Amino acid sequence: MIGRIVEVADDRRHLFVSRGFLVVQDTEGARKELGQVPLDDIAAVIANAHGLSYTNNLLVALAERGAPFVLCGPNHNAVGMLLSIDGHFLQAKRLDAQIAASKPTHKRLWAEVVKAKLTQQAAALEASGAPTAPLSALVNKVRSGDPDNLEAQGARRYWGLLFGESFRRDQDGDGLNGLLNYGYTVLRAATARSVVAAGLHPTLGMFHRNEGNAMRLVDDVMEPFRPVIDLRVWQLNKKGESRVTPDTKRALVRTLYDDMQTDLGATPVMTCIHRLCTSLAQIYLGEKERLDLPLAGLPLALANSLDADE
Repeated sequence: MIGRIVEVADDRRHLFVSRGFLVVQDTEGARKELGQVPLDDIAAVIANAHGLSYTNNLLVALAERGAPFVLCGPNHNAVGMLLSIDGHFLQAKRLDAQIAASKPTHKRLWAEVVKAKLTQQAAALEASGAPTAPLSALVNKVRSGDPDNLEAQGARRYWGLLFGESFRRDQDGDGLNGLLNYGYTVLRAATARSVVAAGLHPTLGMFHRNEGNAMRLVDDVMEPFRPVIDLRVWQLNKKGESRVTPDTKRALVRTLYDDMQTDLGATPVMTCIHRLCTSLAQIYLGEKERLDLPLAGLPLALANSLDADE
């Protein structure tokens, strides 16, 4: 079952556990109960409010179920994440294999990821009506380990083509950057859950090497799925919605439930992420050769909604 991503963005809220449910309560006045969500249905909880309070029992219950608890800063970026330390029944075996993976293996895997990201970026550009050749031309040039840094070259061309030459990606920015930040936070939480569920350690990355980043593997794995968020932000902006609001946040969360095309047919984005993480663990164990990546193209519902907008 695909879990629900629950965001709490109001300071006047208290979260606790009662009889298998996450309960949201108002902290003012009569302290009314505002809603309940079954704990077993939750994929992640995103805490996007500074005055929010919650019980330790809730954090324990979420960790037991492998659901990340994500802490957001004022720019809607994730600044902290509570994850389970025991996500798979063969976790020790898989972690040993992850640690033992050779540098050539990681370089080969990173090339697969970069090719997939560039391909999906080209698909996003095609859907937006922008030229795709600047990205498509890079795909077949990617070599093991991406020594030519084509992933970064693609990004420099991509943003201007998708959002206009004046756009600059800024993690501390608002407007479109705020929407991207929020979308990536949701995507990162879903990816972290799948990484841990696959028995892998989120810090041991394929490519990312920042010593201050405890989520390096998560950031590696989510790269091919970023264009899905980018295109949703482009679509929202086209409709005149260029800021983070309850409606735009819901639209970004819904993107992870849309179907992408895979070799098994239409598959939700969150399931695609889980399959990718599982295939990575299998490669480390010597049980598989290639990553299980979605086919080129947009989530079906997103593509259909773009057609409807025209």
